Amino acid sequence: MTRPLDLVLLWHMHQPEYRDGATGEFTMPWVYLHAIKDYTDMAWHLEQHPGVRAVVNFVPVLLDQLEDYCAQFASGDLRDPLLRLLARSEDTPLSEAERARVLERCFHSNHHKMIAPYPPYKHLHELFASIEAMGKESIAYLSDQYVFDLLTWYHLSWTGESVRRGSKTVARLMTVGTQFSREDRGALVATIAELVRAIIPRFRRLAESGRIELSTTPHYHPLAPLLIDLRSALDAEPAAKLPEAQGYSGGRGRVMAQLDQAIEAHARRFGARARGVWPAEGAVSPALLSLLETREVAWTASGEGVLANSLRKRAATLPARGEFLYRPYRVPSAAQRLACFFRDDRLSDLIGFEYSKWHGRDAAANFVAELETIAAGAPVAEPPLVSVILDGENAWEYYPYNGFYFLSALYESLEKHPAIRTSTYSAVIEEESQPATRRRAWGELPLLVAGSWVHGNFATWIGSPDKNRAWDLLCAAKASFDLVIASGRLNEQQKASALRQLADCESSDWFWWFGDYNPAEAVAAFELAYRTKLANLYRLLELPVPAALSVPISLGRGHPESGGAMRRAS
Repeated sequence: MTRPLDLVLLWHMHQPEYRDGATGEFTMPWVYLHAIKDYTDMAWHLEQHPGVRAVVNFVPVLLDQLEDYCAQFASGDLRDPLLRLLARSEDTPLSEAERARVLERCFHSNHHKMIAPYPPYKHLHELFASIEAMGKESIAYLSDQYVFDLLTWYHLSWTGESVRRGSKTVARLMTVGTQFSREDRGALVATIAELVRAIIPRFRRLAESGRIELSTTPHYHPLAPLLIDLRSALDAEPAAKLPEAQGYSGGRGRVMAQLDQAIEAHARRFGARARGVWPAEGAVSPALLSLLETREVAWTASGEGVLANSLRKRAATLPARGEFLYRPYRVPSAAQRLACFFRDDRLSDLIGFEYSKWHGRDAAANFVAELETIAAGAPVAEPPLVSVILDGENAWEYYPYNGFYFLSALYESLEKHPAIRTSTYSAVIEEESQPATRRRAWGELPLLVAGSWVHGNFATWIGSPDKNRAWDLLCAAKASFDLVIASGRLNEQQKASALRQLADCESSDWFWWFGDYNPAEAVAAFELAYRTKLANLYRLLELPVPAALSVPISLGRGHPESGGAMRRAS
């Protein structure tokens, strides 16, 4: 019989702020699209398998936007261009700009998993390609009905597998396939509204039933260690080139404010305080851990690379992974309260990047076999604690059927396995705090090396010329923000608006995209969004917008299918 093993699955749900700070318009549709596809499916799988435990991390800025969409559906005032067009009457002809938006956006999906499997959608794509090949001017021959059908299929393809199997409206429209009427599209909008409204209540019920633990992240997903001290990037890469700015003014206070905001919003939405904080990008530093302790956070987590880098500070040679990775840790401090967990990068990346190419049941069987191998190699008296942490949204469009068969087989196998026990971090802490139930020794990290879940360093967000320029622009904007706030010339409403825009600019997502290794289309969209947000911050401060913000920061040249980049794009 396989020896015992504890498994914690942490699904991280996040999208950055897509609302234009000046108009309130949504510039990208990813929040509601992931809601009707991934958040809905992830909830469904957990609901179907009551014996599985997991941690689900929601970033507050994502939940802010979900609630905004709920308000839009309630009022009928849709501020998302694609949703507005989906609900549009045929009585008024589409403008050239509206047609261009749909044609540009609605083939922006994984072709092999989200377009090709549906003959009517595939036909729309082939028709567009053949007409486009005749010259750009030929696209005018595409009718408004074609555009409305494309818009409808785009949204149908972004519904989760549980929705396709459970929604009569979606099943009917996928069967009809073409010539969708205004009533058809209205029914689809109503279904989207129903799905989006259900997200927060569904996960709250799962948490209240004890099936999952809900955790949070500082509100706008900031790269907290760098905000606190840009030099923390040197911990893992001493030769890294830093921005010209000496640091981010008041960074510790900004992280504290975003953390407090997240804790308050989480309690309001889910009826209980979050015990755990998954820091944006799994990015940790001693200063951040100290800050988390001041807020009585029970646990946090990061990547395997951070743990390995930290242990190397004590020993030239690392022991085998099984001897250091699969246990909880504490970083010595005055409080001695904060538990630290570190993900198994290889297992996490198998789900994120590799198993999408496998048959679902084979992938699930392989994953369980990997866990059994880990258990077999563990010390007899100490069952391993394996952490698998990854995005709960971006991988699934690369899987057949949105990962339906893989997740179903995985949860079923874990539920029935005699030796593998799924758990949550809070449950692990409670168990280990009681001598009668303690199952393993805690590790200690006398020295924590700052880093993230990507290679154990911060190179994804700082160090290259493009990324450093983005940091310099942010640091300059923060210096201007401080001066204007200190002057007292803004009223309370103006200060609140400027503070929200500043927090948005502090998100780690903008820095992720800068660099030639990322695809040009995604880089162009995100770097423009970043410059627009910074420019709006200056306007809210009633300052002239610096000329530097009219110049692109970065030009991507990577291939559109480059794994990590595209997984992050949507």
